[in-house]
Amino acid sequence: MADTPATAAPVAKEDVTKLSFEEALEELKDIVKRLESGEGRLDEAIEAYERGANLKQQCEKKLQEAQAKIERIGLGSDGTPTTSPFESQ
Repeated sequence: MADTPATAAPVAKEDVTKLSFEEALEELKDIVKRLESGEGRLDEAIEAYERGANLKQQCEKKLQEAQAKIERIGLGSDGTPTTSPFESQ
């Protein structure tokens, strides 16, 4: 019996909430590449798509957390340094 090709890596079952932004983004890139190439069976593609959606949410969450930590540094009217929360434009 033939094994699954090495290029059609199985979808990892690891909880996405435990992944760093970089890990989630890298896995998401791999999934997109695999789906775009048309490799694998339909059920594998559906699982990969679902995993990709979860990874996308994790990346967005990590970016929002990072953005919440960023402060804008400026000078007050008296010349002293001040900080204020970052606000996206």
